[in-house]
Amino acid sequence: MKRRSGPDEIIRIVPLLDDYRAVTTYNLYTAFENAPDFLGTILFDAEGYWIYDGDILTVDEQEQAARFIINYVERI
Repeated sequence: MKRRSGPDEIIRIVPLLDDYRAVTTYNLYTAFENAPDFLGTILFDAEGYWIYDGDILTVDEQEQAARFIINYVERI
């Protein structure tokens, strides 16, 4: 993730699996730490629209994470 206010960072994207399939949820964490920081959650609806639930990432960082999920994360 490219950050304006600090060094670039690799994040870990963890899908949440549940029985409610109207929304696909991904939790975001810092990577490579024994106790990773929670960065928030990105939720996608069935039509591919997303919303960030958190207060740590900037709008640009949210868009980077969402774009990565849309383009590279295998659908569950």
